[in-house]
Amino acid sequence: MPGFDERARSNAAPEEVWKLLYDPARFPAWWVGIKTVELAGEQEATDAEGGRYTMYPVGYPDFPMPQVLQSSYQDRSVKISCLVSDLCFEWTLEPLDGGEATAIWVHVEIPEHEAHRLESQRDAIRRSVAKLAELAAHFQA
Repeated sequence: MPGFDERARSNAAPEEVWKLLYDPARFPAWWVGIKTVELAGEQEATDAEGGRYTMYPVGYPDFPMPQVLQSSYQDRSVKISCLVSDLCFEWTLEPLDGGEATAIWVHVEIPEHEAHRLESQRDAIRRSVAKLAELAAHFQA
């Protein structure tokens, strides 16, 4: 299965980065390629599979892409699985400088049938990690 890793440093505390990372409603502010997000209802959002939401990509307002989000504040991790394309994004935060800054790590797995998207996903995630790091630092300032 093709995949890649990206990372960035944010001058924000892990808690500030976490606020942007675990909340799908905030993804359009920093995740390149996401135009809008529709949150699932309260009952559906707490099912055994984890939180559910629907992402609409930039340029495709009529192409809903359901997602499952699993997060662990204790582990500072968020895993997002696309139910359409089977792409998987595993995000992890690590405190730096005594908790004053954060290392943001993401591991992306792309199934063979989506391998043609590897380079475009690598570019989008590289830019997204940088935007996440910058936005979190901006909110902390």
